[in-house]
Amino acid sequence: MRNRRKLLIDQLDQKLSSFKNVESVIIPSKGWINTIRITLNMTMEQLGNKLNITKQGVKSLEENEAKGAVTINLLKEVGNTLDLKFVYGFVPKDGTIDNLVSIKAEKLARKIVLRTNQNMKLEAQGIGEEKINESIKELADEIKREMRKSLWD
Repeated sequence: MRNRRKLLIDQLDQKLSSFKNVESVIIPSKGWINTIRITLNMTMEQLGNKLNITKQGVKSLEENEAKGAVTINLLKEVGNTLDLKFVYGFVPKDGTIDNLVSIKAEKLARKIVLRTNQNMKLEAQGIGEEKINESIKELADEIKREMRKSLWD
């Protein structure tokens, strides 16, 4: 099971790696549709005719896109109409899905180990900092290997 999970993570990381460079893309404040339409010197009426909507409909579409209130299907439709390919995806904030899992596993392990150590301290059986860090690392590796569902609580 572990090998299968690792393979799935590696495959997903490979798919998402195509998006790494888009992290630096700055989304235009008025949205992509407006920016592209203006750049192409296309009027709202012209775009509306291509989309079978009114000029006011285009204005509303552009405003909704700028607010993030437009559907993926509508963005695909606009892209097709303009002979553009609409692309979307997710970019892991910490580089890869594998890193995301590692960070979550370490955080969960730290919580478990520190809580356990606190209980042990109350019974005068606490452990030193080095042993705590070692325990956290070992538990994090185990959590990651097992891909516990509790990672996402």
